[in-house]
Amino acid sequence: MGSQEVSSTVDWQGKHVTVAGLGVSGIPAARALHERGALVTVVNDGDDERARAQAAELEALGITVRLGDGATLPPSTELVVTAPGWQPDKPLFLAAAEAGVPVWGDVELAWRLRGDNGREPAPWLAVTGTNGKTTTVRMLASILQAAGLRTAAVGNIGVSLLDAVLGETEYDVLAVELSSYQLHWAPSLRAHSAAVLNLAPDHLDWHGSMAAYAADKGRVYEGNTVACVYNVADPATEDLVREADVEEGCRAIGFTLGAPGPSQLGVVDGILVDRAFVANRQKQAQELAEVTDVNPPAPHNIANALAAAALARAFGVEPAAVRDGLRAFRPDAHRIEHVADIDEVRYVDDSKATNTHATEASLAAYDSIVWIAGGLAKGATFDGLVTGAAKRLRGVVLIGADRALIREALTRHAPEVPVVDLDRTDTGAMSEAVARAAELARPGDTVLLAPACASMDMFTNYNKRGEAFADAVRARADESA
Repeated sequence: MGSQEVSSTVDWQGKHVTVAGLGVSGIPAARALHERGALVTVVNDGDDERARAQAAELEALGITVRLGDGATLPPSTELVVTAPGWQPDKPLFLAAAEAGVPVWGDVELAWRLRGDNGREPAPWLAVTGTNGKTTTVRMLASILQAAGLRTAAVGNIGVSLLDAVLGETEYDVLAVELSSYQLHWAPSLRAHSAAVLNLAPDHLDWHGSMAAYAADKGRVYEGNTVACVYNVADPATEDLVREADVEEGCRAIGFTLGAPGPSQLGVVDGILVDRAFVANRQKQAQELAEVTDVNPPAPHNIANALAAAALARAFGVEPAAVRDGLRAFRPDAHRIEHVADIDEVRYVDDSKATNTHATEASLAAYDSIVWIAGGLAKGATFDGLVTGAAKRLRGVVLIGADRALIREALTRHAPEVPVVDLDRTDTGAMSEAVARAAELARPGDTVLLAPACASMDMFTNYNKRGEAFADAVRARADESA
């Protein structure tokens, strides 16, 4: 099936649909299905004040809501539409499988409903990977906008795909971020082109194994029509391309931080170049942008830019728009965000680095680092991370519940690096962490918050952790002014 073909003509009238989970995806799904005549029942594990308020809004429309019972399959259910985070082994899904009832995610529903408003559905350029998805999708949207295309960054990025495909705005193309959870529940998705940025162990408690996690990521390539974009430095991504069943004529396009071969994008003498979408890729290369057009020009961010450029070029975007889009792009907060320079020391907030893979990329961006790390390890180990970064570390300040795991890895693999272990998990610990990091730093160093851990032991989320770091740094800047 081609990516432009509307993939379903379901008659929703009177169809019994169970929506699993209230929230960002569940509520729009319930509303959309109800508007099309489906008999919708929403089930939700939680029964708190917020859930009751959401339930009341849906019940006012005539939608049935069951709070505190997300395990039981309602009678007569013909389809389950689930929030992406619900694990596949939940009793609700086991009961659905036993009854022969299909399970779709919000992405699958959006894919099936695109074109339902009578307009030609916009093609999807899809991005997944363990790290870098949001940045790459936002870079891609910036490039597409620079080309004069009507587009939006949607999906796992926080903007509902259902809202994008059913809303009033008419798009030429969508830049779509997809998580492994979303891909697991999206069997008929067929993108115009897609990229898997990288693969590293993550969410294994949900998927059950690295092989299952990789297989779900690889679903993004199924049925691609123009390009499957992979990371030359991560052979597992190319393996997923080989395994994918794509449309005839769809090409494998690599991106690399080195000089590109034919059918690749890469870097030559500080220039991002394209040897994939040119007339003679054996002998020609097209200049797209300079490395300095990428903000910030850290190695992993240049890789993100190349992936975004590859997807844009697959869609026919001209080189000048790639350059202009990258120049216009501004990264989100807490993603390698430069906060301040104090006494010739740079302070950088990468609170979004919540796993070892993201932190490895962050540490690789700087030569001499005082590293602030720690939090909830989520089962991660830190030996490989510390071994790779040891030569760059001026010192380390550890915070959070699982900091001992990082300290032990430092003892094994970087025993000469000074370590400050803050035995506290209150939110005020960040101010002390910044102060102790400043004591360790020397002119030319970077104090880098790249925790390699989740934040919920001390903060509501990684944003709050990053804000605490930035506030502490700015307070020091004011004192030294």
